[in-house]
Amino acid sequence: MSYLTRQKFLTPLDRDQVARNWRKRGYSCNLFTDPPGREWNDFVHTTNELVSIMVGKLRLTIGGEELVAEPGDEVFIPQGILHSVKNIASSTTHWLYGYG
Repeated sequence: MSYLTRQKFLTPLDRDQVARNWRKRGYSCNLFTDPPGREWNDFVHTTNELVSIMVGKLRLTIGGEELVAEPGDEVFIPQGILHSVKNIASSTTHWLYGYG
């Protein structure tokens, strides 16, 4: 399964545009801001999750598959799947996430 859709959204990423798109698909849309090196490890959610990068770069591990997401990309994380996220940019990463 491919979890990553490259350049789903035009850059620079418009948060309102992403929120409208996700809302139509039944997802919320919130902002996360992480300093370089920040890690979120071994999460499992009871709902599906979407992630899109505004600025920076994230490495995600989803069910053992590793991928790198950049601005404009969209990542789908299925419910019940173990996943981790790390900011691999040399600066702060701003990313959107939503549950549906």
